[in-house]
Amino acid sequence: MSKGFTEQPLPNWRRAILKVGSSLLTTPDGALTGEHAEALAAFVVSSRESGREVVIVSSGAVAAGRGLATPGGSAGLVGRQALAALGQTRLIALWQGFFVAPVAQVLLTHDDLRNRRRYLNARSTLRELLALGTIPVVNENDTVAVDELKLGDNDNLAAIVAALVDADVLLIASDIGGLYTANPRVDADARPVDDVAEVVPGHFVSAGGAGSAAGTGGMRTKLEAAVKAAAAGIETVLFDGRDAACLERLAAGVLTGTRLRAPRSRLAARKYWLRHTPAGGRVLVDGGAAEALRSRGASLLPGGVVGAEGEFARGDVVEIGDDQGVFARGVAQYAAGDIRRIARRHTRDIDSVLGYSYGESVVHRDDLVVLPE
Repeated sequence: MSKGFTEQPLPNWRRAILKVGSSLLTTPDGALTGEHAEALAAFVVSSRESGREVVIVSSGAVAAGRGLATPGGSAGLVGRQALAALGQTRLIALWQGFFVAPVAQVLLTHDDLRNRRRYLNARSTLRELLALGTIPVVNENDTVAVDELKLGDNDNLAAIVAALVDADVLLIASDIGGLYTANPRVDADARPVDDVAEVVPGHFVSAGGAGSAAGTGGMRTKLEAAVKAAAAGIETVLFDGRDAACLERLAAGVLTGTRLRAPRSRLAARKYWLRHTPAGGRVLVDGGAAEALRSRGASLLPGGVVGAEGEFARGDVVEIGDDQGVFARGVAQYAAGDIRRIARRHTRDIDSVLGYSYGESVVHRDDLVVLPE
């Protein structure tokens, strides 16, 4: 439970990733249960009613499949892949049962997140799902992803998704109250840690291994996730997902758990990356587009594009300039050749000109930074 942790303000947030571990969704014998999921879902509903957005990263598919399978199946990787396929539908049905809003299933592999084009496609899809008012439920595609079942865990996936959708905070619900000075299950002298300015090697020493039979991770993977999230300027919060009172306080903006801080803000981390990543080329814009980007925080649309210099791919960082010089940098949503073809066109013409569309923006405002004059 959350005993021993001091109440503190939750970081301000508009968009959050809520990671839910297998131990919160399964009984000791492996069957799927909504006992703890109901309070977690109530937190999501309350947050959405406050105008916030939540993406759920949910474990539990393999454990749910194990509860459905008859004895005699294959052991090892093939068996676990089959269990994931069996359990995934039950897992989504469990979450949908708690919400009026539609739940959208999103299955990702590490390949989806390593490949820049697929990364941007996943990013665009999740953004659109949030814009449509759905509740995305993300999981690793354990049915086909070999590496994930051997090495992967949803704590680290949650951190990657947090950066993917520009979340403000990563919320990790577990079967333990937060970070302790030692493993509280075996050390009576373990003390709760309320606030961590920066994760250091000493924190991993006391982290231990997997926390439950149903899960693939433990406190160590949660710390790894916090490090990844912090690199993107995203704070991580650890709390007891079994404690309904803790979740009620969380919905009211009060944390009873561990807050792992990021060294710089999400926006600062994003701007730093955009400013210092080598540019693959340059997009040239007219005066109207330049003013909109500089003064109104707008996205760059094809109608304001004059042309493109150099050869770059979708997902590359590019410079943005006008006849006065370079004034911004951002992530291109289209390759250089495509940008030349849709330059000066209306957004509705993109699909007819290219035969496909990655959205209306050449550079989205979330992927753009205006340089100091």
